[in-house]
Amino acid sequence: MNQYSERLIWTVESTVPVWLRSSFDRIVSSQGLEAAVDSELRDQEIGRAVDWLMSELRDLLGSEPWEQRRNPLDLLRQCTVSVSRELERLGARPVVRDEFEERSFPDDMFALCPATWIDVHPDLHEVGLEWGAWKAAAIISRRRTTEERSDLP
Repeated sequence: MNQYSERLIWTVESTVPVWLRSSFDRIVSSQGLEAAVDSELRDQEIGRAVDWLMSELRDLLGSEPWEQRRNPLDLLRQCTVSVSRELERLGARPVVRDEFEERSFPDDMFALCPATWIDVHPDLHEVGLEWGAWKAAAIISRRRTTEERSDLP
């Protein structure tokens, strides 16, 4: 695995659990639902979400860039589903979302889905951009190499 993917995996693994918990706690606190929270159940749900995310992310980033049909931000968005379900179970009400959020993430009733890396954690911003630039360069380089080979007599 390349250094950009390894760095992205490490940074996701170190930031996402805190992000999911703080996102959950922010909704709970803003709606006065603290008394209804089972901390152990919350932590188990977050743990399952992170385990799923890390498994999917390692599989994705272990594949060739030109074979990847998803991206890490898609996986980060999908890992919020179980947190949303737990919020619904507690009786949390959907939050007000802006037009972009409603259009881009129609099922995200609690505005948990990150639009960008920095929405998860500032440390992910640079790492995510570097990984994206590396992936684009790898695809372009492969395409050029393939085109050069096809030009040979």
